[in-house]
Amino acid sequence: MFPRTTVAPETFPAWRALRAPCRGVVFLDLDLRPFDAELSDRPQPRDPSEACVFLGCRLGPMMADIAAVTQALVMPRIPGAGVDAFRSDLYTVDELYEGFSPGGPAGYRATRDWRVYTSYMRVDAEGHPATPPQRVPVGVEVTLARRLHDGSISDALHAFLASFQPPAGPGVVAFMGGHDTPRDAPEFRAVAEAARALAARGLLVATGGGPGLMEAANLGAWASAYPDPVLDDALAGLAAAPTFRDPGWADAAWSVRGRHPRAEGAGVSLGVPTWFYGHEPPNMFASHIAKYFENSLREEGLLAIATHGVIFAPGRAGTVQEVFQDACQNFYAVYGVRSPMVLLGSRYWTDAGGDGYPAAPLLAKLASDGGFAERVHVTDDPDEAVEIIAAFSPA
Repeated sequence: MFPRTTVAPETFPAWRALRAPCRGVVFLDLDLRPFDAELSDRPQPRDPSEACVFLGCRLGPMMADIAAVTQALVMPRIPGAGVDAFRSDLYTVDELYEGFSPGGPAGYRATRDWRVYTSYMRVDAEGHPATPPQRVPVGVEVTLARRLHDGSISDALHAFLASFQPPAGPGVVAFMGGHDTPRDAPEFRAVAEAARALAARGLLVATGGGPGLMEAANLGAWASAYPDPVLDDALAGLAAAPTFRDPGWADAAWSVRGRHPRAEGAGVSLGVPTWFYGHEPPNMFASHIAKYFENSLREEGLLAIATHGVIFAPGRAGTVQEVFQDACQNFYAVYGVRSPMVLLGSRYWTDAGGDGYPAAPLLAKLASDGGFAERVHVTDDPDEAVEIIAAFSPA
């Protein structure tokens, strides 16, 4: 196979300046019509193995003819998909919240993100998800576009993570926890403070990108370059609308972002949400958002990228599932390393008669049998959780 070079909008000017041949190039999401004569004048594929790939591109007549003759793969934009199937970067809050007007009557439901969600999953007249969840019927071309979109997001995520991955990078820590934990709950502050401390040490904080304790972790990373009073002010402001079901939930976050913009070069964190659970809005504190249609890609991938382990704060069925997904990865050393699993809240994770879920005893048995007992920790102290993660080396 001829080695391929991917050229996206952000890399096209540099590639163009090289005057390189048009052989084995993957052109991604580009309007190439203004460069038709220039590109067609370059050395072209000598056989089909060197053919180019044009994904979501617009071709001029000369390059279109060359593409046909050289058996290039040409996949145009797919109308009606609602998303760019061939995007080359991750989402931002500004993109997903396009259309949002603070204080407006529609709130989050005026956003681009909500429109994509309701084109994918059925909701009732009040905007509540159908029970059981039901996808909106679409044509095969839209299904294809969504699969391509998720693949593009995975590629963009891989590129984004490159500078954080060991051994050269500082590493990634994931936070899991309840999506409906109120902003004024003690657990919300504890997670925010732990995430802030880890981000300040250079680690990339990654979450499911939604509300509740996911928001708390992204908020903590956001505030990592600020002094303590800024986090206190943010928590107080967010508490005015404790859960994502409160009408002012998005307004409160928007206000906090306005008062405390993300510091240049700091406060970077990752959210990995899904439109399958699109009734849970993405939080506004993740600087980079890898949003998928397929939830299975999101759940497995989020655990897989956590090179320095996962902190599991209190949560319900989804969080419990993630505990044992991560345990399975550690049990079989799927990614070649066994990383820390920190269960935050000893009573929640151990007391069979309490309000939590006693996952810790079963996890301890799995860890003992699987040879990673030293990687499992149960603690009530967020500072201890921070030190466990920070001290870990995947080497």
